[in-house]
Amino acid sequence: MKRFLRYSLSCLFFALLGIPLIPSDARGQEQGWLVVEGGTLIDGRGGPPLPDALIIIRGDRIETMSRKGQASYPAGAQVLRADGKFILPGLMDAHVHYQWWMPELMLAHGVTTIFDIGGSGQWGRAQREAIERGKVPGPRMFATFESLLAAWPGLRVVGAEGPMTREKALEVVRRNVAAKADLFNLRRGLSLEVFQAAVAEAHRAGLPVVAQAIGPEVYGKEAVLAGADVLEHAAGINISIAKDPAKWKGWGEDEAHSLDPTPFADMDEQKAEEMIRLLVQRNVFLEPDLIAEGRGLQKRRGDFELEDYQLYENPRLAYVPEDRRLKELGVYREFDDLEPAAREMRLKGFQNFMRFIGQYVRAGGKVLVGDDTSSWAVPGAGVHHELQILVEDVGLTPMQAIQAATRNSAEAFRVLDRVGTLEAGKFADLLIVAADPLENVRNLQKIEWVVKDGKVADRTFHPWFKNPLRNSYRGMVEGRDWVAALKQATAQGTRTAAGLNDRTYSFGQPCPGIDSITPAMVTAGDPTVTLTIRGVNFTSKSLAYLDDQPLVTRRLSETELQATIDAGLIARPETFAITVKNPGLLSQPQWGGTSNRAYFLVNFRY
Repeated sequence: MKRFLRYSLSCLFFALLGIPLIPSDARGQEQGWLVVEGGTLIDGRGGPPLPDALIIIRGDRIETMSRKGQASYPAGAQVLRADGKFILPGLMDAHVHYQWWMPELMLAHGVTTIFDIGGSGQWGRAQREAIERGKVPGPRMFATFESLLAAWPGLRVVGAEGPMTREKALEVVRRNVAAKADLFNLRRGLSLEVFQAAVAEAHRAGLPVVAQAIGPEVYGKEAVLAGADVLEHAAGINISIAKDPAKWKGWGEDEAHSLDPTPFADMDEQKAEEMIRLLVQRNVFLEPDLIAEGRGLQKRRGDFELEDYQLYENPRLAYVPEDRRLKELGVYREFDDLEPAAREMRLKGFQNFMRFIGQYVRAGGKVLVGDDTSSWAVPGAGVHHELQILVEDVGLTPMQAIQAATRNSAEAFRVLDRVGTLEAGKFADLLIVAADPLENVRNLQKIEWVVKDGKVADRTFHPWFKNPLRNSYRGMVEGRDWVAALKQATAQGTRTAAGLNDRTYSFGQPCPGIDSITPAMVTAGDPTVTLTIRGVNFTSKSLAYLDDQPLVTRRLSETELQATIDAGLIARPETFAITVKNPGLLSQPQWGGTSNRAYFLVNFRY
């Protein structure tokens, strides 16, 4: 009831001020006409710019494209007078781990399409549909919902019990296909047999495959030969072209090495040429993540760092989670504390990496702009920084860089029939800038208008911005490693400061932990729901909470609870944190009496 009253008062407050709860461009609007008149067209296909362009948009699609003065305007059309300006396709970010707080940052920087390759589960499906239906603002979203990875010696993957078999891999691919995923992501720890089978199954369903091929059996060359379409981070190539691959055996077992260019310092020039020929022959796209790979080794490090800081200094972006802001602002300093020899090796590796990318493009290869946000770049701003690095450090032309952030990504992910270039019949996603980006790619930041789905996007930041469908960077069940450690401590018995074994619960309550909740998502307006919570250390005193609201809780066993969520609490779209508390004297005080958090989604009703 308290939550409902707070929400009602908030709605009344914003209504009195005339402020919408969701930016106006994201709410459902009637289809209308938009005309972009004048301006120089750079359509993304690589041809010469077309002056005095005329683009007529109906609803969310481009109706016609011609020259100014060659067509009449529909009655009542909104007209953007773009004389002296430059018109391009909306920008794309080819490597995103999408978060609830990113929409305004993406659209403000002209990013109208993103490829979420992290495996975002039910939340990703709900978010994609909410954007498509105009319930929340945001870039067009193409996504996979469950990545394929496995543990191997030296790397533990929570949830990856036992070896990843061919049968398990095919099951994961088929779950993605059934969920209508747009792409499929293969990561580390897979055998060659499993990798090949997963690629073949994804391709049979028409899904493009993006891979992070850093071992222990599959590296860059093996991934290419198996049919991968995109190599994120250009991963595994450094091992495949090393003078002595044995020197780097086991490199991928360390999580930090997935974004470490050091092995490129050992690059064999002949192997590099052979790899480039293979990549071009197989039409494999490279997505290098040059901010994350360089982390301060770029020429414009100081400029990028200052721009990011000034952006996040804006109080209107205070809703961005503090841990993400600090992580992204600290990226350019991560290599500063390396020993001089190690830093020099890393710099050589990064320079060779960029040289390899340049040679690959000159040989006919196609590179994609992606920045592995969140964590490694500020959403939206990172795309512009990647573009500058491609031109100023790697040596691409501005046109090649523009295509890397538009057409190439659409082609790589098999959506070029819908986005990526400006052509009649495609989605009306446009970026209109005040100066010529072919003269200086930094002019892409001089944005006049961003058009998404045929509507002029609101590029201001709103301090009250709220995305009802929130997620967590740590996953929809946070602290899985913590729960695994809690289980181990509970099973084995832990030692208190006094040196006493606390395996028994006779004199207190253990700390509870959550593994999963079912269902994890319902629809606004659903009736009362019974939530099943599975985990560890549930007792007769265990109480489940929906945020700060205690729920009627019933213990089924030490590993399973049921909690009742009243229909009144799920009447509107929202994201809630589910926790379990064991009140009273604690038998494991060093662990506490409250579980980790799992997130419960109340989706829009369509």
